[in-house]
Amino acid sequence: MKYQLIRPFTAVVLLLQAGFLWAQTNDSAKINNLSFGIDFMTHGEAMWGGLPINLHDEQEDKSSYLLGRFRLIVDYKRPGLQAHAVVQNMSVWGTSGSQALKLYEGWAKMTAKCGLFAQVGRVALAYDDERIIGPNDFAMASLSHDILRIGYEGYGHQVHAILAYNQNEENVYTTTYYADGDKPYKTMQTVWYHYEVPKFPLGVSLLFMNVGLQAGERGSEIYKPSTEYQQMYGGYLNFHHKYLTLEGSYYKQVGKSVGVSSKKAIDMDAWMASGKVTVNPNDYYGFTLGYDYLSGDDKVIVPSPGDIGLIHHDTNKGFCPLFGSRNKFYGIMDYFYQSAYINGFTPGLQNAFIGVFGKPMRKMDLSATYHYLAVVTKIDNLNRTLGHSIDLQAGYQFTKDISLNVGYTLMFGTETMYFLKQGNESKRARWGWFSLNISPSLFSTKF
Repeated sequence: MKYQLIRPFTAVVLLLQAGFLWAQTNDSAKINNLSFGIDFMTHGEAMWGGLPINLHDEQEDKSSYLLGRFRLIVDYKRPGLQAHAVVQNMSVWGTSGSQALKLYEGWAKMTAKCGLFAQVGRVALAYDDERIIGPNDFAMASLSHDILRIGYEGYGHQVHAILAYNQNEENVYTTTYYADGDKPYKTMQTVWYHYEVPKFPLGVSLLFMNVGLQAGERGSEIYKPSTEYQQMYGGYLNFHHKYLTLEGSYYKQVGKSVGVSSKKAIDMDAWMASGKVTVNPNDYYGFTLGYDYLSGDDKVIVPSPGDIGLIHHDTNKGFCPLFGSRNKFYGIMDYFYQSAYINGFTPGLQNAFIGVFGKPMRKMDLSATYHYLAVVTKIDNLNRTLGHSIDLQAGYQFTKDISLNVGYTLMFGTETMYFLKQGNESKRARWGWFSLNISPSLFSTKF
């Protein structure tokens, strides 16, 4: 029998082929994906005017501070299962650091090939344009929800059902009262439906929410603790074709509203509507204009200091955006819903805006937006105009994981603004801010 020696070159080729086939087989078996990352944000603000003040105290209507936010992000994914966790610490520069690490997000999501899914844990929710439900990330601390979410996604349809039930740890002997908790409500049930029209650039969303809010006082016989329910329903439209985007929304709010003191609930009957047009001819510049209308109370609930008596409402007509990303819509300063008017009065808001945005450089974005702001409620001897706001913003992307955003806002207020904010500085508020975001991916592996 003759033996034929394999030439060295041929042997190397065969070994490489065998190794490649083994690697392909081995990679196909690696169905688990694990990654770690961090998100570090430094945020600074300097504000002059704009916040309600107490006329009986000597206060400076100005402030400046630096905030630091650190997040550790862990992701795991395999077919049928995904898990996500975000541990967060946020503190003001110079504080003792008493704010310990907290779980901002921590959830597991199970999916089926047919499009059904179930998700449970703490989730940062975001729907549509984030007007009603969004993380409000500009506020640094951001908002997340402890929920069970089940739904279906497929063939242009998305249906989500969300259930939440919150309880204070120390209230183990009762399920009635939820006070000073981490979440702004006791219970929440939400159904969201979205449909993308086939072969047509139109998306339609419908939303229904039932939110249980806490009223009363612990241990009080006069204001007994109770859960009062408020409903919101409405929809959102988005049409996008080439360089034109049209957006519109309408929401109605009914049920019960809990007042500023949280002692008593009254009927709720409020609504809002909005429309927005964005024209973006190319990648270098664009324009936007729109109008928001949010209903308001008929009268001031509590008179200004020096008056006698109280005005009691039978119905609250002031619309509340609930859990939305508020700084996105009513001027980035937004001290109409992000911070309250004096005495908690909600006179509603009209916001007519026009803006221009551009990209003068590949990594730079610029924008300027003008807002005309007015209340809805007629206030005796005062004009409805609140003022005129100008937002200037710039952003630069140094690398894929390092970015800087800066902004400056000018508010030219009126006597109406002074009356509602109770401070001269509110008529000429200025606000500057910056955010430096560093978010590298540290490690990822398959196994």
